[in-house]
Amino acid sequence: MASQNRPTDWLLLGAVLLVAAALMLTQNQPLVRTVRAQAMSWTAQVEGTFAWMGRYLRVLERNNELRRENIQLSSQVARTRAVRQRNEELRRLLNLTDTSDAALRPARIVTKDIFQKDNVLVLNVGAADGVEKGMPVVHERGIVGTVVMTNEHYARVMPFLNTDFRVPGTVLPLRAEGIVRWDGEHLDRLQLDHVVETEPVEVGQQVVTSGHSGIFPPGRRIGTVDSVTAPAGRSELAIFLRPAVSLYEISHAVVILQEPTSEQRTLESPPAR
Repeated sequence: MASQNRPTDWLLLGAVLLVAAALMLTQNQPLVRTVRAQAMSWTAQVEGTFAWMGRYLRVLERNNELRRENIQLSSQVARTRAVRQRNEELRRLLNLTDTSDAALRPARIVTKDIFQKDNVLVLNVGAADGVEKGMPVVHERGIVGTVVMTNEHYARVMPFLNTDFRVPGTVLPLRAEGIVRWDGEHLDRLQLDHVVETEPVEVGQQVVTSGHSGIFPPGRRIGTVDSVTAPAGRSELAIFLRPAVSLYEISHAVVILQEPTSEQRTLESPPAR
């Protein structure tokens, strides 16, 4: 059987290593100095590597801190910009209420559903605020839509980006009239129908409400002529408009507290059979 290691062997080995280390550190012989210098060089390289890694890790942590601070600052700037835009919009709407002869009710748009053909808006005003079905909704830039339903504190609005929306429009300065509608496809385009081809309609002309709808007062902006063509075989122009109001951008609107009188409703309603 092989002999087992004895404690005395380990003690002897430890003593030899201690003596060797002492000789290396105390003796000044060339070989010892060379070995000592080489060992110190290796140690310096190892220490330098770890020091560089430490600096690299600290730089990474600082970069992460700066990135987090940049995200927070960007969020604050975005919130500040949004608040400033809303305040500016409200200021213009207040000026609109000051310059209008009709009774107006400013409102905040609490819901926007403008991603399909039957688009709707919801305002935070309702019957308790004097808002009723059939009242027009406008913005300082132009028309927004028509109130189609109310409860005590909210109103449902059919915006101009709805395939059921129609409003009579007039091209300025021609006074050429037609019907404005949305084709259900492009969210940044309206269509003006029933304008005869002899009308000299040009790109850039303004289209406003004619006042013949019984809902919108005359002169409210609808949009700007974006393209005009005369299709072969037709007696009407194909006119497309760029809406005056971007529904994506606005957060407030104004309800005009007016509705057709009972006599007007009687005349506009179809005769009984």
